[in-house]
Amino acid sequence: MQGIFKKSIIIVAAAVLVISVYFVVGILVFANNQYNEINIRNLEDVARTLKNFTQDDVFTDPEAARDWVSRLGNTGAAFRITLISRSGKVIYDTDADSVIMENHLDRSEFQAAVRNGIGISYRESATLGQYHIYAAIAINNSDGELAGILRLSSIVPGFFARLLGSTILFLILGLAIILCACAGIFHFSRCLSISVEANLEMELEKKTAELNAKAKEAESENRYREFIFDSMFDGLIGLNGNLEILFANTRLSTLFGIEKEKAPGMSLLDYSRSAELTEAAQLVLSTGSSQELTLKRFLGGSRQYFQVFAAPLEEGVVMVIGDISRLVKLELIRKDFAANVSHELRTPIQVIKGFTENLLDSSMEDKDEIRLFAGLISKNVQNMENLTNDLLTLVSLENEDTIRPEMKETLLFPIITLAVSTVENAAQKKSISIEAICAEDLSIKLHESLIIQALINLLDNAIKYSGKGSSILINVLSEEKQVIIEVKDKGIGIPIEHIDRIFERFYRVDHSRPRNAGSNETGGTGLGLSIVRHIAILHNGTVEAQSHVGEGSVFKLILPR
Repeated sequence: MQGIFKKSIIIVAAAVLVISVYFVVGILVFANNQYNEINIRNLEDVARTLKNFTQDDVFTDPEAARDWVSRLGNTGAAFRITLISRSGKVIYDTDADSVIMENHLDRSEFQAAVRNGIGISYRESATLGQYHIYAAIAINNSDGELAGILRLSSIVPGFFARLLGSTILFLILGLAIILCACAGIFHFSRCLSISVEANLEMELEKKTAELNAKAKEAESENRYREFIFDSMFDGLIGLNGNLEILFANTRLSTLFGIEKEKAPGMSLLDYSRSAELTEAAQLVLSTGSSQELTLKRFLGGSRQYFQVFAAPLEEGVVMVIGDISRLVKLELIRKDFAANVSHELRTPIQVIKGFTENLLDSSMEDKDEIRLFAGLISKNVQNMENLTNDLLTLVSLENEDTIRPEMKETLLFPIITLAVSTVENAAQKKSISIEAICAEDLSIKLHESLIIQALINLLDNAIKYSGKGSSILINVLSEEKQVIIEVKDKGIGIPIEHIDRIFERFYRVDHSRPRNAGSNETGGTGLGLSIVRHIAILHNGTVEAQSHVGEGSVFKLILPR
């Protein structure tokens, strides 16, 4: 505490001393300027007076110049007089030998007198080595031409040197007074500081403890708030009035692919690359009201949807951005699913309805006709049943809560044999041969019933889209990390533009092909390959398709070991 008072007193004393010295020096400088101004005016007045008495011949004849100066008597005795020809040569000088003096053509007062009629300067004399005030005045001859320059000068003793004797005592006395005052103030302050030091230190310690506690509390709150923000499932972003990012949580950094640490200071447009989002933020700033919008953008090659809620913040905007891409996708799937199921059921229902009406309207005597109608009704009922079964299977595969037995290490050869036997009748009707190549001791962990169903679906497709008398090959490849089951046919093939979509629900390459017609139809429920795909996913595997139109197709069911 004493150190603080000492420093304060030293600063005050130094300030007083500096101000005092500055004030005194300022007065002295002002007085010195006034002194020089008076001398210059006095010298200029004398030069103008002597101009009226100056004859032309004094600038050409040194004797005439000497006589003219001697006639001046007391008028010019107080000044140094120099007569200079218009070429700059010194004709006569009262204080120096004109013969040895330099040419004065380059002297500033000489040049000023030639230009303006009179010139004033203050400098050190090159001849006498003392500081002089010079007043030079141009003298013209009877023709109005420049005859020469009359220059008067006087020695100007230093103003501070003249006043040194008197001012030094004043300065010493002033400094002593200042030092005494500082000492008195220091002593008083020291005594005062001792009396209050204990109380101040206690108060300071108390305030310090309070500030430290508040700082720790604020830091804890900041960490807690940041933890909450980073734990949010939705993205959170704060903006200032210039739409520059103040903070962004971890979730938002994940959504937009920019590291959290790089976000502060970035503009919203640079961060989000979305003009729509920026416009919404600007609207919140301008209106002061909240805004809500759905944002679409492409990220990572796929379309994403975000639900954005923007609200005014003090001198800024806060935005909550939720990724609703999965919800939108599920909604689209739901709509497509409802539309596709309705579309798939419409034809068999219409067929059943039509033939039922025909049956009711018939005479009931034609047994062949009744048998035909009943057979078509039965066939479409079977199609509806197949569709329902496939839908239930698909829902079961997609439902993560479905209870299934654990996968078991199972030999593949018996499974393939069973799947082939299941479709054998359908293959024989088209004279299609099925060959299976699989090591009899090859085993892998799997759900047996599901893999059988996947193989039956693949074989069923191969039979439907292969011509009579063709062949189908099942080839099982065993690799270090996976097993590949290939189903190859020599059917009509699949155009390349459809390859990426054939595993979607209800997707058909040829949408014009009848689904529920007579016995020669090839259309199924449209869910077979989608079921195969979900079975592969359930085994942490994949399914792939390769095909060339007119040459056949290869479906690969890839299962990890």
